[in-house]
Amino acid sequence: MAPGTATSEVKAAAENPQPLSSAPFLQLRDAVVRRAGRAILSVDAFDLAQGENIALLGPNGSGKSTFVKLITREVLPLHRDEPPVLFKGRDRATLAEVKQCLGVVSSTMQDQMTVHLPAVDVVAGGLFGSLGVLPTVDAAEADAARARARDTMDLLGIADLHDRDVMTLSTGQARRALIARALVHDPETLVFDEPCTGLDPEGMYYVRRSMRTLAQAGKSIVLVTHYPEDVIPEIGRLVLIKNGAVFADGPKESLLADDSMSALFDVPLKINRSGSYYSLVSAY
Repeated sequence: MAPGTATSEVKAAAENPQPLSSAPFLQLRDAVVRRAGRAILSVDAFDLAQGENIALLGPNGSGKSTFVKLITREVLPLHRDEPPVLFKGRDRATLAEVKQCLGVVSSTMQDQMTVHLPAVDVVAGGLFGSLGVLPTVDAAEADAARARARDTMDLLGIADLHDRDVMTLSTGQARRALIARALVHDPETLVFDEPCTGLDPEGMYYVRRSMRTLAQAGKSIVLVTHYPEDVIPEIGRLVLIKNGAVFADGPKESLLADDSMSALFDVPLKINRSGSYYSLVSAY
């Protein structure tokens, strides 16, 4: 890319924002995140189209989580005269607007589920940004929130968990309840941050099936993972992150390959493919 091209693109987009129907969901240009005086992530150019399904792959400490936090606005890049982040073509989208468009599922959220509440209340809490239904909510609104939570849980095939105490759920069941919680406010994009961490094969199967259900229903999926096994067939694009930068960005079929994965993780690896599914094995 010629010097100044990315800067010119961002400036033009900021001055002439595209209609929401055609602007990328997220656009990064020369976005740098610093911590303790050093750059922990630098992204020269990245576009996420509205409705697109992608996966971010990389080793621990590569910058994947920081990349996701750029998407969710939990961290901000260094200020520049030309905005490094455009959300649907705008550089001044509010945090509330971003949160309305996003649902986030993370294994770390499960650590916060330490209160005896029915699973339906935990899911309904996604409408209020709280662990459960706020006590200040009037009865009619609380009933409506629980009804919406039940419908969402039904969509994901976990109707049998409605009234279960979340403290009694298996790890896999609790993870699926968290997916419902992220979905309950009907976001257009769902971010899955290492969603299968700590799950047994049964839990992994149901979480991956939930991702497929949502993708097939028209939700955009942004998956962050170490494992090709998590990359569902509906995801067509991979972004490989290494040493705080984009290492490669392209079609799944070309990047889920022995040479790409070995270079990404710095160990000899082999990729097995069965139809639309991929798995990773060490070549030792």
